[in-house]
Amino acid sequence: MRELASSLAAAGAYSSSYASSALRGWWVDVNESRQWQDGAFFSLAAAYALVSAVALIQLIRIQRRVPELGWTTQKIFHLMNFLVNGVRALVFGFHVHVFLLRTKVYKLVLLDLPGLLFFSTYTLLVLFWAEIYHQARSLPTDKLRPAYIAVNTIIYVLQVCIWIYLGINDNAAVELASKIFIVAVSFIALLGFSVYGGRLFFLLRRFPIESKGRQKKLYEVGTVTAICVTCFLIRCVVVASSAFDPDVSLEVLDHPILDLFYYTLTEILPSALVLFVLRKLPPKRVSAQYHPIN
Repeated sequence: MRELASSLAAAGAYSSSYASSALRGWWVDVNESRQWQDGAFFSLAAAYALVSAVALIQLIRIQRRVPELGWTTQKIFHLMNFLVNGVRALVFGFHVHVFLLRTKVYKLVLLDLPGLLFFSTYTLLVLFWAEIYHQARSLPTDKLRPAYIAVNTIIYVLQVCIWIYLGINDNAAVELASKIFIVAVSFIALLGFSVYGGRLFFLLRRFPIESKGRQKKLYEVGTVTAICVTCFLIRCVVVASSAFDPDVSLEVLDHPILDLFYYTLTEILPSALVLFVLRKLPPKRVSAQYHPIN
């Protein structure tokens, strides 16, 4: 009886080991397959191009609706979405050339710069919500916009310094610091959405039930906050993992499936959902809700 049990256990262990080995072999074959690589990256390029086109169409619709308002927060948000997704579409459309660039820092610039622009685009929503919250609570708003500009300026200056140093002296320590920096930037966005999205959501909940547009604004703020917190949280976890585990690296050609899921979950899907949630056009009459950005 013992011999039978031992034989069954050994057979089970062998079967499990064989299945694991076969799966690992399949995964390696997929990662090294030119067809899978092209399929994944061209799919990303097409998805980014679609989101970019949607943002541009919405921008044109808003401009035709209220041309007299100038560059409002809403218009700038859609313009930046168009640019970010358009750049990503070009990068992944020419993925073979990008990933095989001999100078590594050029590849990092092409892959990381759109991520920083994505941060600036969506923290613009945080700024907008912060201004609404401060106005509703009779708090000063004059320092919010300078703070947004200052934070973004510091982030871009630091990132450019890292790229310059990597261009001069490419070493693993600085590359690790660059990834940790991206994690920190993503965490700032996550924190911003959690704080001001949460504050505005609970502020709206305290309004009288009969307040006009209350339920719609609750839905918008709550949904966009959940989407953005989730996407920046995923970005933090994946980039932090890739900093210490080369098997999770996002800057290589032979991780097409990982890149497909990562960029879909952290940029494409969030952008598409947010554009859908915020699809309503401003009223034709000039409203105090839409202020030109000076």
